[in-house]
Amino acid sequence: MPKTSARPSHTCTECGWRSSRWVGRCGECQAWGSVVEVAPKPSQVSLTVPVSKAVPIGTVNARLATHARTGVAELDRVLGDGLVPGVVVLLAGEPGVGKSTLLLEVAARWARQGHTTLYVTGEESAGQVRLRAGRTNAVADQLYLAAETDLGTVLGHIEEVEPSLMVLDSIQTIGTAEADGSPGGVTQVREVTSALVRVAKRRGMAVIIIGHVTKDGSVAGPRLLEHLVDVVLAFEGDRHSGFRMVRAIKNRFGPADEVGCFEMVDSGIVEVPDPSGLFTSQHEQPVPGTAVTVTMEGRRPLLAEIQALVVESTLSHPRRIVNGVESGRLAMVLAVLDRRCGVRLNDRDVYVSTVGGAKVSDPAADLAIALAVSSAACNKPVPQRIVALGEVGLAGELRRVPGTTRRLSEAARLGSAEAVIPAEAGDAREQSMTVLSGTASSGTARTTDTRSADRHAGMLVHSVTTVEQALAALALRQCDPTPRDLT
Repeated sequence: MPKTSARPSHTCTECGWRSSRWVGRCGECQAWGSVVEVAPKPSQVSLTVPVSKAVPIGTVNARLATHARTGVAELDRVLGDGLVPGVVVLLAGEPGVGKSTLLLEVAARWARQGHTTLYVTGEESAGQVRLRAGRTNAVADQLYLAAETDLGTVLGHIEEVEPSLMVLDSIQTIGTAEADGSPGGVTQVREVTSALVRVAKRRGMAVIIIGHVTKDGSVAGPRLLEHLVDVVLAFEGDRHSGFRMVRAIKNRFGPADEVGCFEMVDSGIVEVPDPSGLFTSQHEQPVPGTAVTVTMEGRRPLLAEIQALVVESTLSHPRRIVNGVESGRLAMVLAVLDRRCGVRLNDRDVYVSTVGGAKVSDPAADLAIALAVSSAACNKPVPQRIVALGEVGLAGELRRVPGTTRRLSEAARLGSAEAVIPAEAGDAREQSMTVLSGTASSGTARTTDTRSADRHAGMLVHSVTTVEQALAALALRQCDPTPRDLT
């Protein structure tokens, strides 16, 4: 039955939000004066005979959706072992983070495998892309290049070249006369993306689209853009650091919690299959104020070093400066140290930072932060080759974190000999640790009660229940400079 709609509607020109009446402020993106009236368009839906009949799902050939590797192992890891025919991938990131460099490398490696590849640029000229390809060694015989900003012309190139992979840089620069607005607008982005999705599914061609991000880091354009594509990837990195990370936000053909690591160098972008060494430092002798933890980025465990510096303050309100650590979590850990452990910091400035520009938001780093701050406050180093894992509660207790076994295995692989972790709930035999003073290469010899220690992958694991026990185990309590028996 045909349906018609004669009631006018109002749409936000910034995000595409719709409303039945005019309002001064968009209810989705909160922009002022962006809601405009849209003339109604009568629509009619008629019955159409399907070209192909519906079939039982068990009779569909699953081999038609087999992953094909791009040749970039870290990207394949995030995608779920490669690209599926007909997949549409959206890669978003800040300007200058290296999106174009990464996908030009992907296109070149795909072409070197004998696959026809089309790279469409709307932001640069063909000569500029060729210059970058020569610098990064991304020139291949099966890689075709086109500089276009019109959707119709892009579709013409697809019909002529017949690629198995197309890279579009970027979606905000492509426009079509069939839609209102200018390129990059909500309507234009929606129409261009919809057309590319239809072509990709019909031809079985993989499409990777580069997208811009807004000031708050979200993907620019209508929210519908993320729903249209199959995979959404975020390309993250600090422009002052060479380390880059591709994170899966949405993935219909693989895990949505995986990350891939890269590094920007003079010759382009290279993969970092083992990035843990980037976030730790090497010291010949133990240094007060440092502690190592193991964070989880997606499913990948990464070692991260927390550094702290505590100095006397000349201000009425002491400073609390953080870099790479959430300020809220630091404030909570400092409060627990003051109230539950007797570490007084109300007249001292506290500086906490990570090594290598790492961004640590994992609660598992709470214990390492507490150890680093206490170590800096009493000017005693944490023994070397020890990792600390555990979430700190406001009562001073330690809670286990997900993936403890995987984290300990990674720490053991990278040379850690011991670990301090929260005890299992209700496990009375792992509630104590005996600590004796002495002399050793780390500055403090510790003899551990066999009831409180276990071995994991060749690593000696100590289980404690509270932050106070962890500090006492490592002789980091200001009010008690000598180790004591916690039993």
